[in-house]
Amino acid sequence: MTSDAAAHSSPARLSADPALVAALAIAFIAADALAGAWFFQLVLDIRPCPLCLEQRYAYYLAVPLGLVVAFGAYRGAPRPVLLAGLAILALAALANAGLGAYHAGVEWQFWQGPTDCSGPIADLGSAGTLLQRLDTVKVIRCDEVQWRFLGLSLAGYNVLISLLMAAIAAWGMVSAKRA
Repeated sequence: MTSDAAAHSSPARLSADPALVAALAIAFIAADALAGAWFFQLVLDIRPCPLCLEQRYAYYLAVPLGLVVAFGAYRGAPRPVLLAGLAILALAALANAGLGAYHAGVEWQFWQGPTDCSGPIADLGSAGTLLQRLDTVKVIRCDEVQWRFLGLSLAGYNVLISLLMAAIAAWGMVSAKRA
């Protein structure tokens, strides 16, 4: 095999293209985060509040966009297109880290959360149907932590994961500009 052929083989190309590596890493991390969220919800019955569900949006964006950017990098797409894709991934991850920090602050009672998931329960209707409605509705509050590990809630871990994804995207952008 010639050195030119070796340079264009898949493993060599993967390690030589930082945009490809960064995009694949982000897609993989986002898919793992979503799998973890669904595991907590469906297997462990830790149900998400409205803020938890909103924090998943960035991951739902990062998986397909990361794969598209990785495919573009593999197929030799123009660098400005790849850099734009990585920049969108970085911005989405940073915004998600901000949303996670806000949610963690609501959980720690640093500030008031949205009224639809952390405000007082109002308008319960007539007393005759109150017990029936309470049995059918489970309100998941944004200001009550359902699970912690090492002092961090899932919102706290979302901040760390999102910051990691943003850092990987930034590394991919900086390294791809040099390449």
